[in-house]
Amino acid sequence: MTDNPKKRGIRAPELEDEDILEAMREISGYLDITPGDFKEVYRLAYRQALERLSRAVTAKEIMTREVVSVATDTPLPEVAEAMGQRGVSGVPVLDQAGKVAGFISEKDFLTQMGVLEPKNFMSLVARCLKSKGCVALPIKKQKAEDIMSSPAVTVGEDTPVKEIAAICTEKGINRVAVTDSQGRLRGIVSRGDIVKATMLGGKL
Repeated sequence: MTDNPKKRGIRAPELEDEDILEAMREISGYLDITPGDFKEVYRLAYRQALERLSRAVTAKEIMTREVVSVATDTPLPEVAEAMGQRGVSGVPVLDQAGKVAGFISEKDFLTQMGVLEPKNFMSLVARCLKSKGCVALPIKKQKAEDIMSSPAVTVGEDTPVKEIAAICTEKGINRVAVTDSQGRLRGIVSRGDIVKATMLGGKL
């Protein structure tokens, strides 16, 4: 089996003039081109190839299919427990028809508990230490639909990865739900999935 550096996350080596000259010698006939011109053509062709690949790779090829989800009427303590057990920072919220109604992230919890600028977990710790009671008590009896971000940002299974990356950047989010034509959950694409696709296949 041929070893593929990209599959191991190793960056392809930069072209040196010596590499170019050696390659030019192997081409029969006369080439009216300088090593500098050759390198520029290679650079532009390589960029075009990556651009083409980024349009070809879609959500269904990189999405996580086994997704933790909750219902709109799931009590928040159960939502938090599900997120904690699976080690995820956000979950899609489904309505009774199984369609994605919204999304709940750690940020939504922190905001509801009064951490107005939830930069990290220590912001919550600081809030708790300054409070006389548990800051989670006010939302203890609430349900998923009470704090979820809605409508959820979703994409179709055939949405190009490049477009998903642009959506995440524009919306300032870390993941999008992938749905079918009926709005039912099919998977999740996170920034991590996009980065992994980039490292393994050079697809962006």
